Amino acid sequence: MGLLGLCVLMLHVILVGSTELTFELPDNDKQCFYEELDTGVKFDIDFQVIAGGNYDVDCFVTDPLNNVLYQEHKKQYDSFSHTTNMKGTYKVCFSNEFSTFSHKTVYLDFRAGEERPLLPDMNRDTALTQMESACLSIHEILKVVSDSQTWYRLREAHDRIRAEDLHERVSYWSIGETVILFTVSIGQVLVLRSFFSDKKGSVAAST
Repeated sequence: MGLLGLCVLMLHVILVGSTELTFELPDNDKQCFYEELDTGVKFDIDFQVIAGGNYDVDCFVTDPLNNVLYQEHKKQYDSFSHTTNMKGTYKVCFSNEFSTFSHKTVYLDFRAGEERPLLPDMNRDTALTQMESACLSIHEILKVVSDSQTWYRLREAHDRIRAEDLHERVSYWSIGETVILFTVSIGQVLVLRSFFSDKKGSVAAST
């Protein structure tokens, strides 16, 4: 129990520098995120469009002097890594300005800084104890599990939104077919009635 508590505590310390969020990006709109970073800090960005239109978005990253570090157009997903060469505010922007009617849902994972050692004296020259080795193994396994869970959540959200959109389109199509069917049926009845009415009128006129 003490081993599990120690590993959970160390994992909590490690994951402080990571930010994950999902946000709505309306049509003809742009949204930016800002992060204050020191010199020599490595940061990683992963993003994916999980709903809306053709599942694409424009993305660009700039440094404190507004120099473009990364720029891509109409990407569904991508990753970017960079090590800062100056201290200041770095900007990550997502743009949906090319879309006139469809809004997007975007997932963003921002990680800054090198991963801290799991144990305070992990860089020593002596061999790790059995408990320390177990903590490292659990830590690596939990990182893989966390990444897998994130990927499966994104896939589930993406597939669920597509299924709901398909269900909505099929429902509208079914309603339209039903309306057309009733309209054609009523039209056929009226045409047949007009035939019999014309015959009755012609018979009455002849007598």
